[in-house]
Amino acid sequence: MKKIPCLDLKGQHQQIKKEVFDAFEKVYENTAFSGGPFVEEFEKAFSIYTNTKYTVGVNNGTSALHLAMIALGIGPGDEVIIPANTFIATAWGVSYVGATPVFIDCDEHNWEIDPSKIEKAITSKTKAIIGVHLYGMPFDIDAVASIAKKHNLFFVEDAAQAQGARYKGKTVGGFGEMACFSFYPGKNLGACGEAGGITTNNENYYKHLQSLRNHGSTIRYYHDEVGFNMRMGGLEGASLSVKVKYIEGWNNRRREIAKMYHEGIKNTKIKMQTQPEWADSIYHLFVVTCEAKNAFVKYLTDNDINPGFHYPVPCHLQKAYAHLGYKKGDFPNSEYLAEHCISLPMFAELTDLEVNTVINCLNKF
Repeated sequence: MKKIPCLDLKGQHQQIKKEVFDAFEKVYENTAFSGGPFVEEFEKAFSIYTNTKYTVGVNNGTSALHLAMIALGIGPGDEVIIPANTFIATAWGVSYVGATPVFIDCDEHNWEIDPSKIEKAITSKTKAIIGVHLYGMPFDIDAVASIAKKHNLFFVEDAAQAQGARYKGKTVGGFGEMACFSFYPGKNLGACGEAGGITTNNENYYKHLQSLRNHGSTIRYYHDEVGFNMRMGGLEGASLSVKVKYIEGWNNRRREIAKMYHEGIKNTKIKMQTQPEWADSIYHLFVVTCEAKNAFVKYLTDNDINPGFHYPVPCHLQKAYAHLGYKKGDFPNSEYLAEHCISLPMFAELTDLEVNTVINCLNKF
């Protein structure tokens, strides 16, 4: 059998190639390459999918986080609480506006933001909490939202990895002031290129975000504030409009694969992310931990299984944030996860044979 990759986008794109290329041709004929009707079409479709009133398409998920902070009025001197175990872009959004990310630890078992750690991190400077639906699994939204409400803080979802994930039966994206999505090509819903988006139910935020992504302008050549060139491209919007029709099927196949992993992996040396009853993950990543990580990785690669690594250094120990004074030992759960985590192959086009090959290999380790 050929090597089993951690992620392979070729199969998905082969299935929908004609449909995507037909959509690209329409963009080309209309020369609508920056923003425009094809982005608007996707925005409407994604709002329907997430059951939110508004979607604002932008050029990537990092920009989505950046603009969300501006729209909330967060800036220098402010603090925003975020989990230490997330992709660094969650923190970038805070830093870009001159605010300070305040990191907290994750839950030992489900690896999501630990609500019990939030209140200790709140100060007079705290303005918001960003919860991350890490690996495609929702965090405990009710617990985090109630703390935000109690302390009069903004509540933002980082849903970059969670397009279609459900919390207590409801699709993520509409629980906080805003939710920020990435449509990076490797995401469950990924553009043919770079793209991102922000969902909200607040019309004022929606209008402000539309202006911010377009040079601070609502009327061409008239600029109400310092804005940004962060529009989504027409080709990206068109590809996402095609893909959003298939996302539920792709997510359900990932759930089937995850179920096979959960039921089939019996090796006690390998620990999996606990799935709380309120969470319906889309398994953007299927992450496990192993004490003997190096030996495990070598074993997998020797057996033609390519693992992934998400993320080997937690945010608080990144060189970029050394000035904040965090040290090893501050957030033991996040640090353990970073040091021991491995991502198993996970994409909708994996065959049952390939999944069982991975399971059998893991059980023999």
